[in-house]
Amino acid sequence: MLSYLCRRLLFFVPILLGVSLLVFSIMHLTPGDPAQIMLGPEATQEDIAKVRQALGLDRPLAVQYLVFVSNLLQGDLGRSIRSDVPVWDELTSRLPATFLLAGCGILLAICLGFPLGLLAACRHNTLLDTSSSMLALLGFSVPNFWAGLMLMLLFSIVIPILPSSGYGEWRNLVLPAVTLALQIMAIIARMTRSSVLEVIRQDYVRTARAKGLRERVVLWRHAVRNALLPVVTITGLYFGILLGGVVVIETVFSYPGIGRMLVEAIRSHDYPLVQGGVLIFSVSVCAINLGVDILYAFLDPRIREQYSGARGRRAAA
Repeated sequence: MLSYLCRRLLFFVPILLGVSLLVFSIMHLTPGDPAQIMLGPEATQEDIAKVRQALGLDRPLAVQYLVFVSNLLQGDLGRSIRSDVPVWDELTSRLPATFLLAGCGILLAICLGFPLGLLAACRHNTLLDTSSSMLALLGFSVPNFWAGLMLMLLFSIVIPILPSSGYGEWRNLVLPAVTLALQIMAIIARMTRSSVLEVIRQDYVRTARAKGLRERVVLWRHAVRNALLPVVTITGLYFGILLGGVVVIETVFSYPGIGRMLVEAIRSHDYPLVQGGVLIFSVSVCAINLGVDILYAFLDPRIREQYSGARGRRAAA
């Protein structure tokens, strides 16, 4: 198991380098000059040239990227062009808000989507199944930004019980977290329903029922645990989509997280800040995928036996 984790961690290195190269290329190919944006439209060409030289923007792109990678290997993400503050300080000041929003969103999606899908599977071809399927389809089809605006209109203007923006209280977190959870909740509900329906038709479930076990024991001990693997997989895969939704949701609700900061950094062509923020998101997605792989070993005994068997074969050799 330890060797497997080490291999996965090494595999993340080329992924992060590829992401950094892609973001670096896209940002430098977009029109606009950070020096011009910083100095304003009244700046002279001499002033712009001096600022570009001070920021290192007059160097070839290949040299700029190599400098960025070299600093990254030393734990230095550079300094923000806009604020002249270390990028790491800028990111860490916004990380708690973003991780709190993303954590509440995924937790809410799991707590609502899994029971909804389980009820739909247990009441297959009934009104409850049809209603939950329609609700899941609606949640998956509605864009995040539109759902956020509608929730803001309903609960902040028509029925003013929740704030439309801000940070610091639990009430500020309700609307963004619900909006963020809608699509992931629908996906989890649909996957749970199809996975449980597939499992309860297996022979070992029929055997458990034939032994006289209660339906609740059969469902939770034999069906749900085996149906969790696809649900865990899809949740881990869609975590990246959830982080992408954070950027939109934080902008809609004026939430002071990394997503909103990245939007402002893109507008001002703050290359180091954009690259640092995207790398943080990439590391988060890689960490979640690694956690999903570890969770597999706890949910499926066959995976644990595969790891232990491979370790035993290497020891015998």
